[in-house]
Amino acid sequence: MTGIGSLVNAGAIVTGGLIGLAVGSFISKRVQATLVSGMAVGTLFIGAGSTFSKMLVSGEGGSLESRGALMLVISLAVGAVAGELLDIDGKMERFGEWLKRVSHNERDGSFLDAFVTASLTFCIGAMAILGALEDGLKGDPSLLYLKSVMDGIFTIALTASLGKGVLFSAIPILLFQGSITLASSLLRPIMTPEVLDAISLVGGVLIFCVGWNILWHEKKIRVANLLPALVVAVVWALVVTRGA
Repeated sequence: MTGIGSLVNAGAIVTGGLIGLAVGSFISKRVQATLVSGMAVGTLFIGAGSTFSKMLVSGEGGSLESRGALMLVISLAVGAVAGELLDIDGKMERFGEWLKRVSHNERDGSFLDAFVTASLTFCIGAMAILGALEDGLKGDPSLLYLKSVMDGIFTIALTASLGKGVLFSAIPILLFQGSITLASSLLRPIMTPEVLDAISLVGGVLIFCVGWNILWHEKKIRVANLLPALVVAVVWALVVTRGA
């Protein structure tokens, strides 16, 4: 069944969230604070690892060389301007506020932060895009199954520390990955290895920013407004990298 991978992924997030809520009620505020820090540090390193795995290459004599720096800077700069003009962060927060109202969680002060943080964490990255493509093109949801296990485990810890807003990130996951699966036949020609590398490189930086926001709330980066950087990176890989 096409799209089953995204359904399983969303289900894993809900299940992990319910477990996290049950476990979180038995965890002290001090332990929850440490758990948040641990999740933030883990997210930082996941993002950094994704970026450096594509940015650092072995040069002559085994020395490390950097590539993609110009693409990264231009993607983030252009993406930031486009994101601010589109106000993606504002739209995402308004959607979160709507979910907060319809789910009768108005008294949950951390709902919106938990929803946005989890949604960005689970949606950004090559694994979500590539897994959804394989599900649509080959009918092979195995990569999304693997992602589901990882997301489910991460959701338990994230929900225990941030609250029930994390569960509702299953909705953006279902919409985002499901849309890619449905449009997979149209996207297949452009998903070259160069494009996937560009997505991993820029996406890793965005994931790093999510971790930064979890760790340092007072220095919040509007990560949602940087999402167009992924589109710029794809265009760069298709036009500049291919033409080089």
